[in-house]
Amino acid sequence: MVKYGLDYTRCRWILPLLLGIGVIFGIIALAGRGWLESQTLPYVQRASLWQNCRRPDQGGEWSCKSLMGYAWGRAAAATYLVGFLLLVICFALAIIAFAIDTLRFNFIRGIGGLLFVAAVFSIMGLVIYPVKFSSEIEMTGINMFSWAYGFGWTTAIMEICLGFFFCCLPNYEDQILGNVKPTYFYSSP
Repeated sequence: MVKYGLDYTRCRWILPLLLGIGVIFGIIALAGRGWLESQTLPYVQRASLWQNCRRPDQGGEWSCKSLMGYAWGRAAAATYLVGFLLLVICFALAIIAFAIDTLRFNFIRGIGGLLFVAAVFSIMGLVIYPVKFSSEIEMTGINMFSWAYGFGWTTAIMEICLGFFFCCLPNYEDQILGNVKPTYFYSSP
């Protein structure tokens, strides 16, 4: 963004846009029923962050049981939800920060720090869930952690990467605002 001469006014919304995509991925992870699924026929198990569903055979009805009855289920949901709420707060703060004509670069660095905190909470929830789920709930057949769980990890990785971008952006304040004289390597004889 800085090195190759891209105009700041055109590129200023890239980071808030990426945060918005991270929020969408977080919503998909929270609402998705594909945290754990049966991998082979007959499909007998499906779980989300909130509940575990089973069916006795291929044509039977799904019976669901809430994971909020387990302490680890509440812990996994709470930590992932706290990370998601911090991500939403960072998204709102980034929109405010980049909407102002004069950027407050220390404010942007604070958003980066908050993104790292959000990533820690998200990763805690994403680690608690599979460890305790596989040890405390009986699973039949071959199961895999599936697409919604993957969206959760994508959100956590985006939080880490965007945290680095938000923290490093103030180092290039003069280049972004155009306060640096260009350096020319050609000298006339």
